[in-house]
Amino acid sequence: MSHIVAVVGAGDRGTHAYLVREALRRAAREAGRTIAVELHTEDGVIDPLDAAALREAHALLLVGDLRPDARFDGLSPYTATLAEVLHDARAVLVLAGAAAATPAGAASAPRPAAPAPAAPASSSSAAPLKIVAVTSCPTGIAHTFMAAEGLQEGAKALGHQIRVETQGSVGSQDALTPAEIAAADLVLIAADRQVELSRFAGKRLFQSPTKPAIGDGAGLIKRALAEARVHGGEAAPEASASAAAPAARTGVYKHLMTGVSFMLPFVVAGGLLIAIAFALGGIYVYDDAHQGTLGWTLFQIGAKGAFTLMVPALAGYIAYSIADRPGIAPGMTGGVIAGAIGAGFLGGIVAGFIAGYGVLWLNKAIKLPRTLEGLKPVLILPLLGTAATGLLMYYVVGAPAATLLAALTTWLQGMQGASAVVLGLILGGMMAVDMGGPINKAAYVFGTTLIAANVTEPMAAVMCAGMTPPLALAVACKLLPSRFTAEEREAGNAAFVLGLAFVTEGAIPFAARDPLRVIPSLIAGSAVAGAICLAMGVQLKVPHGGVFVLPIPNAVTHLGAFVVALVVGTAVSVAALAVAKRRVTAPAAA
Repeated sequence: MSHIVAVVGAGDRGTHAYLVREALRRAAREAGRTIAVELHTEDGVIDPLDAAALREAHALLLVGDLRPDARFDGLSPYTATLAEVLHDARAVLVLAGAAAATPAGAASAPRPAAPAPAAPASSSSAAPLKIVAVTSCPTGIAHTFMAAEGLQEGAKALGHQIRVETQGSVGSQDALTPAEIAAADLVLIAADRQVELSRFAGKRLFQSPTKPAIGDGAGLIKRALAEARVHGGEAAPEASASAAAPAARTGVYKHLMTGVSFMLPFVVAGGLLIAIAFALGGIYVYDDAHQGTLGWTLFQIGAKGAFTLMVPALAGYIAYSIADRPGIAPGMTGGVIAGAIGAGFLGGIVAGFIAGYGVLWLNKAIKLPRTLEGLKPVLILPLLGTAATGLLMYYVVGAPAATLLAALTTWLQGMQGASAVVLGLILGGMMAVDMGGPINKAAYVFGTTLIAANVTEPMAAVMCAGMTPPLALAVACKLLPSRFTAEEREAGNAAFVLGLAFVTEGAIPFAARDPLRVIPSLIAGSAVAGAICLAMGVQLKVPHGGVFVLPIPNAVTHLGAFVVALVVGTAVSVAALAVAKRRVTAPAAA
């Protein structure tokens, strides 16, 4: 069995370094070969090659901007880019094996053809193209920055210049300047929620989800160069013809997640203010007897301020995702009406889609002279869209939505015994399926929005189940160190803190490395945690914060039961990991 040594140089693209390593290990394992991988990132050298690995090596692979050093005398190196490995790691290993047959001194031998495609035919000159890009995901955490790294690496592999603006959880970073946009040959949007497009009017623009940018940045750039269309309107254009089929499957989810991402700050801020108010003034702090106190005032800010805006924000930004800025006013108005008629968050979601698609249709249907076109986004579309949305909400949607929400609330409030356990199993399991993805967010939104209807049991199950995955992996790294690599054990320390803070995404690095074993193990523990919470009637009035909000008086009922659910759920996942995970024989082994 031949042995390969690989050195990966990624600089500040640490995420891609780990992805490349896993791709090489998987390809080597499938080919019946062994491989040792050394990573060079901005944090230093990770898993340096030892003397034994170098003695046994039959082939040398250099990935990224690296040159062979004295350690590799006698080995003929094969060089590849990060993008090439991510595109086809198996082909790269085959080419590395072929290069090993070339004498080490034959430096002039031609480099075998790389598996990644050549530069796009649309580039008519050797000069690099200037590309500007925006990446964003609903939560603005992992996928936002992984997509940015993928595009940067892909552009580098193709010889193009790129500037990427990340619209993350704390706002835009590395924001594009008007001069950079004006000079750009291509605008590439890799986002899972709506991005403001008006500043790109007149530029060739292409839109995509984040996943293609993460998996094959170079391929996405080539596709964008071939399929981009000139963006010239105020409203967001539809996806390109080639992307029409995926958009049809994911468009509704994308619009909903855009609304959720803008709604979450209202939910978190309002919920925490209410919790602080309870801590200061007790469970009845909202009574008139407490009027004028700090607790009463904070409760008004949270409940009557932030929570009142929760549904309008959800509806307004669903509409914004569909119809751009002209949809915001009709959507938010529809959300306010949903609250007024008792339709709640379900009515708000409906209002957002009515406003968004209604304004989008009006924008296409109304034709005005060029001199009057500027009136559409600021006057005509908001006016007609708001009127139409309001009328439909009052006369068509209001009664059915209010009835459905009332029935759902009554059912949840009346759940006892087995039905509560089943709901807890479902909500808990959903929290661990994709750890921040659409299934996780669906369960979280279900829990947070019901807080406003005074149904707080699902939120307890959701938070407990969302804390379990990273906590379980952190504990497993300590109790089962032989099942995890050195860098995974180090990441376990961070996962523990993230789990305490209810950041389920802390489990993503572990799941990405071994999804078929890790994800089912996490689902089992989270489902058990959620079921225990609902079976024991735990209530949680705060939508976020993890263990840091549990000591707040009256924020959680049956605190002991919550802790029991968290501990038991974590233990179940650790036990499942002990059964499912294989031993890691050596830190750099495949």
